[in-house]
Parts: sequence; structure tokens; C-alpha cells
Amino acid sequence: MTRVLYLYGGWPGHNPYGVSDWAKGLFDELGFAVEESNDIFTLDRDLTGYDLIACNWNNATLWEGLTASQESHLLGAVEQGTGFVAWHGAGAAFRASVKYHWLIGADVLDHPAGEGVKHPYQLRIVDKEHEITRGVTDFDVASEQYYMNVDPRVHVLADTVFDGEHIAWIEGQRMPQIWTNQWGHGRVYYNAIGHYIEDLEHPAVSRLMKQGFAWAARSNETR
Repeated sequence: MTRVLYLYGGWPGHNPYGVSDWAKGLFDELGFAVEESNDIFTLDRDLTGYDLIACNWNNATLWEGLTASQESHLLGAVEQGTGFVAWHGAGAAFRASVKYHWLIGADVLDHPAGEGVKHPYQLRIVDKEHEITRGVTDFDVASEQYYMNVDPRVHVLADTVFDGEHIAWIEGQRMPQIWTNQWGHGRVYYNAIGHYIEDLEHPAVSRLMKQGFAWAARSNETR
């Protein structure tokens, strides 16, 4: 059975505890065995026994980061084959930990429409043949539209275009929002959507996340 560490908590503005029921529902559908933790010090131990680490940790300040031990244990486990999945606020967590953001594949810079603003935008599926995007077509959401520094190594699954309403000089800028990454033997998946629980409950988003969890988890061949 696929073993999952589900780490969530931190800044309450992203409702990490309310979102936990949504995430656990997807894990149940997949038949995954889940260990939940709200304790960041969970990352201070050997994590190589997990097939997947799902991260919904949220920080409130720019100077928070992982300790050297936490960063080493997390990145080391993924390098050895443990999958890693994160979404929305986890892309802005641990700002002081450069390698954590290298692992995810990006660093969030801003949401031009403002904090918590339900700004309407479209998600365009770029890779329609990937296991994660299977059965998903372009769709619209109204939420925070993340502007990010993105590692050019990531494999983009979906992107969005900024309309320039709030920052004129980014009008027409296309920005990755959903992608995969590789860290050693481990698969990494990140989805920028998810400020509100209704964002995650959107059928397309839930499908992308469920299929993302399944894709990223360590495969039977590498256990």
C-alpha cells in the first residue's frame, strides 16, 4: 500500500486544516495509507519510508525557512524516490530555504489582483497527453493568480495569461501554473491553484490533484 505523509498547517489564511478533509477524501479514493502531521519537526526524521509526501504548509512571513536538518531529510527522501506534491501556498512557504523552492520548481512572487481576490482567469492545458491532465480540458477559475519565478527545467502541464488589469506591463504574459519536476529518483508535482476550498473542489482541480498524487507516488517498481 502507498504510504503518504500529509504535512499541513501554518498560516490560517490558506485554511490548511479545512482543506485537510478535501485532501483526505482524495487519498481515500486512491486507497493510500496516510499519516497526518501538523508538526514541522516531522521533517527532522528519516522520510525515505514514505512513497509520497503531500505538503500544504503555509508561511506568513518571508524569512521563515526549513532548518538544515529538515531540508536535508526532505530533499534526501525525494532524491531516493519518495514523491513530493505541493499546492498553492506551499509554493510560498519556507521562503528562506532556497533548495526547497528548487525542489518545487518555483518561487511565488505575487498575486497581482491582491490577497484573496477572486480574480477570474483561465487555465490552459499545455500537455494534454500527460497522466496528470488526462480527461481535463481548459477551465476557468476565480482566485489568486500566481506570478512566479519558474525553473526552466520543469515540465509545464498548464499555464495562464495575465490580463494586465492590475499591473499593466505584464499584460499578455503567459505563466506556468501546474507542472512536474524531477529531483533525483523522485517525482515532484506542483499546482498553484487553491486559495479557497472551492478552488480545490472544482472538478478539474480535484481531478488534477488526485491524478497528481497517483503519478508522483513512488511506483511499485522502485519500492
